Amino acid sequence: MTTSSKLLFRVSLVAASVAAASSAYSAGFALNDHSATASGKALAGVAASSADISASFWNPALFVNAKETTVFVSGAYVMPSMDVTNISANNATAAGGAAIAGSTTNSDSVDNTFVPSFYFAKPLSDKTVAGISLNVPFGLSGDYGDDWAGRFHATETSLQDIALSFSLAHRMNDWVSVGASVQVHKAEVVLGSAVGISGVEGDGRIEADDTGYGYSFGIAMEPRKGTRLGLGYRSEVDLDFKGDVKYKNVATLNASALTPGYDLIDTTVSDSVTLPSVLTLSVEQDLTQKLILGLSAIRTGWGSMDGLNIDFDSDQPNSVLTFGFEDQWMYSAGLTYAYSDQLTLRTGVAMDNSPVTDKYRSARTPDGDRKWISVGATYDFNDMTSATFAFTHVMIDDVSVSRTNLTEDAARGTLKADYESSANVVSVAMNMAF
Repeated sequence: MTTSSKLLFRVSLVAASVAAASSAYSAGFALNDHSATASGKALAGVAASSADISASFWNPALFVNAKETTVFVSGAYVMPSMDVTNISANNATAAGGAAIAGSTTNSDSVDNTFVPSFYFAKPLSDKTVAGISLNVPFGLSGDYGDDWAGRFHATETSLQDIALSFSLAHRMNDWVSVGASVQVHKAEVVLGSAVGISGVEGDGRIEADDTGYGYSFGIAMEPRKGTRLGLGYRSEVDLDFKGDVKYKNVATLNASALTPGYDLIDTTVSDSVTLPSVLTLSVEQDLTQKLILGLSAIRTGWGSMDGLNIDFDSDQPNSVLTFGFEDQWMYSAGLTYAYSDQLTLRTGVAMDNSPVTDKYRSARTPDGDRKWISVGATYDFNDMTSATFAFTHVMIDDVSVSRTNLTEDAARGTLKADYESSANVVSVAMNMAF
């Protein structure tokens, strides 16, 4: 490995770690922007792709795409939009609770963000490749502010999961390759909300983190020339979050009769969360010497995310938020066209089903089904270096939050709101072999 490639490797790791401190807006909260190559065709055929090593996120066997020492650096700039209207909230879940004063519209709760990815591959022999990758598999952020009527349900929500993977891929024969990885996940969560009731209220903010471990495996096959099949699996990741809750402006609230039997005091908190598994099935078919059809079906095991049950190391009762997530599939289809020896064009469409159910949709998970439309291109400067660009427009179904009769909302009160959301994503990447 040359001095320049070593420097790039170190710089990429530092840049990714820093950038990943921001989280992105996404359906559910799985981030799919791990490769500009894959994004340009809406992930179609991604677990069977022979294009480059970035497809290894979905199928570690595809590190065999590296014939020389290779670095692939990708970044996605996510530009979300979310308008919240018709907001109404009451102090009690039962009928007759007083209305909560505050803004009845909100259009500033999501911000643009950058999602980085990094891949490094080193062939150990003609058949075996070692790989390292750094990704942000899951992310969620939103900040409604302190003045909206739903502030007792949420003011700030943030989840960031950074995964460092170590992989091995091996070409068994001319048409079968296998691969596996072990992963270290560093996850952080921030939850903020108002506490008390309207008029006698303060603010609470939880920060917690944990390190977890996962694995992946995959197989890539080309049973006949021009037909490629791929299967990749990423495991669940168990996290035992530990952190602190800090309160502001709660002296009046604690002195009142609104918190019988306990006070709101700064203390430690804990909760156990399981991030979902991801199964990817893909096929690529060469239609002509220049045109490739790709298809993918991606199943995310969202059912493992039962919700939050935050335990306070004080007399304060647990804070519960049921997610009610359901396992869901994403389906995509795309085309890759070799326009010339140097320029490759891509396009794709996808249907990405939300795990959120109407009953348990909340201000922290106001998600709907998504539809993707993607275009992209790769330009080969020479045999060793290429640049890739992709643009994706994400259309998200309009949804409503209606929290009016759930026991777990007794302290939060009721909330109704309508959500209109969409997102644009611009991805760029550089692929360099040495």
